[in-house]
Amino acid sequence: MLSYRTANQSALDGLDALDISGEARESLRNVLKGNLEFMDACLSKGTYTFADLQQFSQHVKPDLQKNIWLAAGTQVEHWIQVVKDWKETLGEDWPKTYGVSNTLYVTRQNNIIFSVLAQFFGKEAINTRLFLFETQAFTTTPDKMLEVLIRTVADRSVGKVFFGDYYLMDYELMGGDARKAIQAQAQKLGMEAFLPPPVPFHSTEWPWRIDPSQGEGPATIEEIK
Repeated sequence: MLSYRTANQSALDGLDALDISGEARESLRNVLKGNLEFMDACLSKGTYTFADLQQFSQHVKPDLQKNIWLAAGTQVEHWIQVVKDWKETLGEDWPKTYGVSNTLYVTRQNNIIFSVLAQFFGKEAINTRLFLFETQAFTTTPDKMLEVLIRTVADRSVGKVFFGDYYLMDYELMGGDARKAIQAQAQKLGMEAFLPPPVPFHSTEWPWRIDPSQGEGPATIEEIK
């Protein structure tokens, strides 16, 4: 905690050097000061209670929401400009370009980089030239992403040659027959098979949940009561 306190203090000391609005700077300052106050109290007592944590969370919550908006806006503004420049540089070669982003489960829904890329690639490129690959870590390397991309595209030719469909290998090869096996086993056990509807191998759907009727509760921070 002492080490983390030092990092927070350094961030607070350097706030004035940031090229941001006064409102954003004040919001960041409030959170950093709140962090320091909470850590100082914990260090002085040698412990903390759940009530202490709740009080701290409510104290910083209003500014946290502002900072999340600031962070999201900063990332989007940056990547929109980056991809715009890439597209202009590639010119006529853009329609032959592949785009990939990586994700863990917790960053899959509304993935920022993928969503920005989709604005420039368009719907028709999703799952064709634009991919969201699940990896084992938040960060990855260009070589690792290229390896997964090459395998995905190369496997399409295999699917076409051996099975007659270019996109079959994008998905679990045994998935279709496994559905039939699950249905058969469920029938033996007197159960009703619980499976999603089959969809075409070549789909331009977003690679995450998009049907609001299949869930309940808030979908944004602002909706949380």
